[in-house]
Amino acid sequence: MSERTASRGLTMLRGGVEQIAAASAVAEQRGFHTVWSPEFYTRSAVVTLARMATETSRIGVGSSIAYAVGRSPLTIATEARSLDEVSGGRLVLGLGTGTRRMMRDWHGVDPEAPAPRMEELVPLLRQLWRLHERPVRHDGRFYHLDLTPTAEVDAPVRPDIPVYTAGVNSRMVEVAGRVADGFLGHPLFAASYLDEVVRPAIATGAAKGDRDPADVAVAGLVICSVADDEEQARREVAGQLAFYAAPKAYGTVLEREGFGAAAARIQQAFAAGDHDAMVAAVPDAMIDALAVAGTPAQVADQLRRYDGVLDHVIVYPPSFRLTPARCDELVDQLLLHAAPTRDGVPA
Repeated sequence: MSERTASRGLTMLRGGVEQIAAASAVAEQRGFHTVWSPEFYTRSAVVTLARMATETSRIGVGSSIAYAVGRSPLTIATEARSLDEVSGGRLVLGLGTGTRRMMRDWHGVDPEAPAPRMEELVPLLRQLWRLHERPVRHDGRFYHLDLTPTAEVDAPVRPDIPVYTAGVNSRMVEVAGRVADGFLGHPLFAASYLDEVVRPAIATGAAKGDRDPADVAVAGLVICSVADDEEQARREVAGQLAFYAAPKAYGTVLEREGFGAAAARIQQAFAAGDHDAMVAAVPDAMIDALAVAGTPAQVADQLRRYDGVLDHVIVYPPSFRLTPARCDELVDQLLLHAAPTRDGVPA
């Protein structure tokens, strides 16, 4: 991959719908290329994206990620179609299944074979976005759909809404190469994991789908904190890394990067309900490898290390154990100091 400057986006886990929409408008003014909304048990990506779209006019809006399970293909397709309409054709539909435990306990679906499930879902969505051309009949392993419109169907704003899929292990990453327009990398991915695992897996998936892997964009969520006090920023990042390292599902990724022992300590502290110990268990090397933290100048310099590694960097402010006031301040600071630059000058 050539050493080109990665485009830049912003995503925010903490905050209400109106806060995220207001921040999206500022991100557009500051020259960010995209803004994204995660989905969690406290906020709908779909509703939030609708507000983000109405508060902006040019910037791309995406889900990072929306749950691909717990919704029918028809529901996902119609939600995406409507969001693309509201945004004037600016939607990137980021989809993921979550961990097996999330699939089973949060959504009540069989957690087996998440990769084949996604490989069946994405092409089906594309068929549904062309419902104005023909009926959709599908009888697959995971989905059954027989839809002949009973009224006239107008063409959508775009029949080819970009779909990015998320994944951690190689088989799930292959999904993006096989059927998606892009891949959304996890916040625990180091640059080496992206180079040595993600891109080869995308190439493998692309070969199976008779596609060019260069057609699959690689985006990554990068945990990022900025403060005048470098140590404060690093501790804030450590908290968010601990938050993601707590589930055992991501242990393999951390072990591969040499942080298996740290992950075990974090998981033990999490099981004991000791959040202070969770954060303390994150070593400096883990912060340096997996995140960006420091003064404004340090953050600007560190973000450049993703040029040539990611096609698109999605800056992600930490929120675990931070006050609402600090979360708001951090978003404001990142909107200023993590904005794209042109010739070293903020856009």
